[in-house]
Parts: sequence; structure tokens; C-alpha cells
Amino acid sequence: MTDPTTTFSLPLFPLQSVLFPDGLLGLKVFEARYLDMLSACLREQRPFGVVLLKRGHEVKQGGEAVEFESVGCMAELIEVDSAQPGILHARCRGTQRFISHEVQQNADGLWTAQVEPIDGDAALLPAEELVGTAAALARVIQTMKQKGPVPFLEPYRFEDAGWIANRWCEILPIPLAARQKLMELQDPLVRLQLVDQFLRQKRILDT
Repeated sequence: MTDPTTTFSLPLFPLQSVLFPDGLLGLKVFEARYLDMLSACLREQRPFGVVLLKRGHEVKQGGEAVEFESVGCMAELIEVDSAQPGILHARCRGTQRFISHEVQQNADGLWTAQVEPIDGDAALLPAEELVGTAAALARVIQTMKQKGPVPFLEPYRFEDAGWIANRWCEILPIPLAARQKLMELQDPLVRLQLVDQFLRQKRILDT
């Protein structure tokens, strides 16, 4: 049973992507329902929720059934650019995970839900056998910097198991459903361990 004292209303943005805490999300928005949502979030300095689409499309299509995951991540606006009329370009930061209840769709097509925040990852050092994942991520970031912008927000926290795991999850070639399950995991060390196993299977790390 949901505790009403810990829930609050949140507008939802179903996307074909998974947002992680401290993750960077770029959006190009042109639908009226989301233009209005982002304008309200910017004006009121409040977040919105990003949830993974399981069925349906990001752009509204008449009569289409839409289904999305119940666990998502809140996003806060970092930067909004409205250089083109009717289009907003936004950069957002993932903040806190949540589980949604009482989902409903408003008359304008915007989804909202009562959401219950999920505790953030404990700040844990990587286990000794997982330190290689941090070093490998640092090398990847250096390579990215040589080629262009890095898709991660600073500061980089190579001493934080959850942060390391999340950044790997964002760039590894894994199915969206698997990425969602990793995001939902409550134990950051288990998440990092699964990432480490994947990296070794793909020989990105020495076995």
C-alpha cells in the first residue's frame, strides 16, 4: 500500500531511453503537451519524470496504446534553448529514482502520476576486484574528450561504485529492458558487478 505522506504528483515523459541518477539527457521538444510541461517545470523549478516506453512511440499517435515502466528517474532542467519557434532544446540531469502509482493521462495528452521516491545509492567504494571498471571508464572518458563532448556531467566520481556503474550502463550496447533492470537495482555494488561481468565477456576488461 502506498504511503500518501511520501508521494507527490509528477508529470511524466515516456521515452525510448533509460535515465539514471546523475545522467545527462538531451531533449528536442516540439509537442504542445511537453512544451507546456517544460515551461512549467522551468518556471516553478520542479522536476519531471522520465520513464521507459514499453509500447508505443514518443510522439503522440492517435488511438495508439502506450505502456511504460513504473520505475523511472526524475529529471531537472539544466539548460533550455528556444532558438527555434515552437521547439525547445533542453539539457537535463537525472536526480532520484521513483516508482509511479495512480498513472493518468490528462486531456492534453500529458501523463502524470503519484510517485514515491526511491532511496539513492549508498556512496560505496568499488570492491577491490571491481576497481578495474573505474580505471577503464576513465580511459573511455579520455578517448571521448579527444573526439568531442563527453556525455557525462561533472564532477566524475571514480570512487563511487554506483556512479561508475551508472555511467557504464548509459554507454554499453545492451537492450533497453536490461538497462532498465540495472537502473532499478537497489545495490550499487551488484550493479557494478554485473557491468564488470559484461566488460569481461566483451574483453573490454582482462579476464
